[in-house]
Amino acid sequence: MSRIGRLPVPVGSGVQVTIGAKTLRIQGPKGALEQALPEGITAEMDGAHVVLKRREETKSQKALHGLSRALLANAVQGVTRGFTRELEIQGVGYRAQLEGRAVLFSLGFTHPIRFSIPEGIQIAVDKQTRITVSGVDRQAVGQVAADIRALRPPDVYKGKGIRYVGEVVRKKAGKAGAK
Repeated sequence: MSRIGRLPVPVGSGVQVTIGAKTLRIQGPKGALEQALPEGITAEMDGAHVVLKRREETKSQKALHGLSRALLANAVQGVTRGFTRELEIQGVGYRAQLEGRAVLFSLGFTHPIRFSIPEGIQIAVDKQTRITVSGVDRQAVGQVAADIRALRPPDVYKGKGIRYVGEVVRKKAGKAGAK
């Protein structure tokens, strides 16, 4: 069996898992998510755990078994605790501010950039230079954080731009340091 796929997914109190033919519906205190099951993967409730099983012992089925289990575990964690990604803006005059269901970025361009917040995602701006992206869907939170970072990735010469909190940007020496 797959080492990841064979592990049962614990379902805490307050979380309800509904097993359908090809989908799992996970409801919790923070929201609800649906997870599709690939062909050949089935789910069963075993007390307070969900166990995923596969039909065949092929390499692709083993890979899908582990993937399905990891996605299910992420969904259960998302509806109970949620996921967050933090970004920071560095640079003189670079800032962000909330404006309804959008974030307005000033990133050194001639115009401000308006970023619409997708459904199911919450964004908080602290001190105009720290952005917190949160939500129940791990993939959506990561994608929105990556989209925000892509607006102005960190510059390799000065380090200005949007980066994840804790991200280390290696700086190049530039022309003067090359001699």
